[in-house]
Amino acid sequence: MLRNIALVGLGGMVGSIARYLVAVALSQRLPLGFPYGTFTVNIVGCFLIGVILGLVGRGGALAGELRLLLATGFCGGFTTFSSFTYEIIELVEANHALLAVLYVLFSLLLGLLAAVAGLALTR
Repeated sequence: MLRNIALVGLGGMVGSIARYLVAVALSQRLPLGFPYGTFTVNIVGCFLIGVILGLVGRGGALAGELRLLLATGFCGGFTTFSSFTYEIIELVEANHALLAVLYVLFSLLLGLLAAVAGLALTR
């Protein structure tokens, strides 16, 4: 269990640092007014989690550990949006399309409402 926690923590640390560096690099090169950094890491993270889980899904002795390090840790630290999109794909592939749609709608709606409530509470 401690090894798994260490793998997720290490991957998350590297992913978080990568997210910060991408955001800084893009903010220095692109005009303000659009969250280029967040947008970029979300799209890149979605691509990466697809590649990682596709490769890890082929099996092997380290498959579980690589998934923890790269998918849960790195992609989770880089962007939680990647995990969100992969979970939607898993629901659709398991023939739970309605549940996938509800997950998307409720996540966006409740997430937005929670952020508004948090702002309102602190203002």
